[in-house]
Amino acid sequence: MDCSMKKLPLNDQQKSKQLSVAGIKAFFNIAAAWKLNNAEEMILLGWPGRTNFYNWKKDPTSARLSRDTLERISYILGIYKALQILLPDATAADAWVSQPNEEVIFGGRPAIARMLSGNVADLYVVRQYLDAMRGGWS
Repeated sequence: MDCSMKKLPLNDQQKSKQLSVAGIKAFFNIAAAWKLNNAEEMILLGWPGRTNFYNWKKDPTSARLSRDTLERISYILGIYKALQILLPDATAADAWVSQPNEEVIFGGRPAIARMLSGNVADLYVVRQYLDAMRGGWS
């Protein structure tokens, strides 16, 4: 076997970089679908510094995200996925986050209002609610 053809295992720093780039790209795609503005995007990401935020937006390959930011993106990806499953019409799925919701956990306000509290726990609650609606956590 030719040793030059072996794929070397990724170290933790390389894995983190790959997760950061993929995560921030996915996040900005979802944010566009949900029609979020820059301030809302920054809140959902956990208030990164403005310079970092705009650098990530301009060049996602520059992203080096914290664990907190990666966790937030993970919840947002889960929310997006659950909505796509529950509401197979992409337009309806994307609009759901902005529509008033009478469920007790939303208090008549849109899910995005709860998500924009700035607390990662509220992202978790919305994700948990949608996964329960789908019939399970995945």
